[in-house]
Amino acid sequence: MLFLKKKLTKTAGVLSLVLASTAAGFSYADTTAVAATTPQLSVQLWSVKDAMQADFEGTLTKLAAMGFDGVEFAGFFGKYANDAAGLKAFLNKLGLKASGAHVPFEKLSPEQLETTVAFYKAIDCNYLIIPMDQRAFTVEGAKAVAADLAAVQEKLTPLGMQVGYHNHKPEMLGEMGKTPWDVIGKNTNSKVILQQDVGWTEVAGKDPVDFVKAYPGRTITTHYKASAPEPGNTEDPILGKDTTDWKALITANKTIGGTQWLVVEQESYPAGKTPMQSVEASLKGLQAIIADMK
Repeated sequence: MLFLKKKLTKTAGVLSLVLASTAAGFSYADTTAVAATTPQLSVQLWSVKDAMQADFEGTLTKLAAMGFDGVEFAGFFGKYANDAAGLKAFLNKLGLKASGAHVPFEKLSPEQLETTVAFYKAIDCNYLIIPMDQRAFTVEGAKAVAADLAAVQEKLTPLGMQVGYHNHKPEMLGEMGKTPWDVIGKNTNSKVILQQDVGWTEVAGKDPVDFVKAYPGRTITTHYKASAPEPGNTEDPILGKDTTDWKALITANKTIGGTQWLVVEQESYPAGKTPMQSVEASLKGLQAIIADMK
């Protein structure tokens, strides 16, 4: 059982957090000060990958009309694959920001880093997130991933950019404080983003709020997913119709996580709804939860 002593104070928009834990092998950060945030709403474009490939501009136009503030790219760029300036102009026209991008390590290798960085810098996309690396599915492998993340971040820091890592189920398995996710968190500096995928964290049997608290200021972007596509998972995939305590997570993101973006992601779709319809339903569900907190 985890026993916590908690003290929260807020001064000039900064939340000071003091947490102490008596759980063997796991403790939250002892002290920290994280500026409170007001996250914007984005969508991970993998959620509507077929629509993106069929009609890039039309799909982004519809997502903007739904009310998203930004989009997180997933390798689809339509006719703008080699035209970052054109893509930036199109995003500006729609009133969308690039909240981040899922970028594999290969694109951040010494041979490709300069080209990759130039493209994303041109569209004002400063958060480059590794979407998955199977080495991180084990504690030993996670050490190598952490080393690679640290090396990339060293190159990105002077450019005002950040690298990050996105979890699936395996990274969250094991004793709190000793999971592969913890290995990555403890072996990288505070610039490396720990992008939680809430759906996968919960499938692993963990509370996503615990990981926000464990690494204050590092949950710059978070994937708000109601249901991960785990065999046998019957969770409703629409935000607000599921069982996640989103209010507790939103509070943690805003006060402890340093979170700039809440990123809606759909990997499961209700019967009778298209991916686009599912994304819109989840956005409305999230907006309703946020409105109810005011």
